[in-house]
Amino acid sequence: MGHLIFVTGGARSGKSSYAENIAREAGKPVAYIATAIAFDDGMKDRIAKHQAQRPEQWGTIEQYKDFQTMIDNPIFEQAEIVLFDCLTVMTTNNMLDFPVDYDTCEMDKVAEIETAIKIEVEKLLDVCQDKTLIVVSNEVGLGLVPAYKLGSYFRDIAGRMNQLVAGRADEAYLLVAGLPLKLK
Repeated sequence: MGHLIFVTGGARSGKSSYAENIAREAGKPVAYIATAIAFDDGMKDRIAKHQAQRPEQWGTIEQYKDFQTMIDNPIFEQAEIVLFDCLTVMTTNNMLDFPVDYDTCEMDKVAEIETAIKIEVEKLLDVCQDKTLIVVSNEVGLGLVPAYKLGSYFRDIAGRMNQLVAGRADEAYLLVAGLPLKLK
C-alpha cells in the first residue's frame, strides 16, 4: 500500500531539502523524478546544486509528463520511495508545451490545458500508488496577483494541482524559513 507525502512552501523555504531528508531517513531505494529543464545557465546551476545534495545511489528520472511510461524504467521499478520535485515546474513545463498565446487565448483553451495537466498529475499518483511518493511543490497563493495572464493562469492551475495532491496526501507539510509545519 502506498503512502503520499506533500511538501510545499515558498521559494527557498527548504521544502526540497526537507523532502530529501524524509526520503534519506527511510533508508530505502529512491527514484528522484526531476521535472526541471535546463533552459539557461541559472537553471543549469540550480539543477547541478540539487544533484550534488542528493545521495549518489538515488536513481534520477528526468520527466515532467507521460508518467505511465516510468513503469518500465528500472530506476522506478527498484524504488520503494519516489521523490517528485516539483509539481509547479511540472505544471509550467506542461503549460508551455501547448502552442498558445496566453494573452489572447480563450478560457475554454485554458480549461483544456488545466484538464490535461490534471490528467498528468493523476497518472503520477496512479503509477506511484504502491510506493511512498513525496511530492514537492511551491505554495503559489501567498503573493501578489500576477499582472500578466500567463502568470495568473499558472497560479490558478498550480494552486488547484496543489489542492488535488494535498487532498489525497496522507501527510502534508508547509515549510517556512526551513521549518516544517505539519498540515495533516
